[in-house]
Amino acid sequence: MTFRKIKDPDAVLDYSINWSAWLVDDTITTSSWSVTGADSDLTVDSDSKSTTATTVWLSGGTLGLTYTVTNRITTGDGRTDDRSISVQILDR
Repeated sequence: MTFRKIKDPDAVLDYSINWSAWLVDDTITTSSWSVTGADSDLTVDSDSKSTTATTVWLSGGTLGLTYTVTNRITTGDGRTDDRSISVQILDR
């Protein structure tokens, strides 16, 4: 599943994924974020997690480019899954 977002190149913004519907009675134990795209100008500044949601703070990005920001989690029951956010860099 991919979510689509727009970000200004000068903005520093947070993006969250709510995993609760997929988790049911399970919980998130680990979370990691990665960025793929034409260059590495979109930066993961920080990230956090709760037992059911994950958040990433992003800065930078090149005007006109679209990046894929992927969150991989592992759960207490040993499941692993990914969700991605498509971040398009536009002047706002």
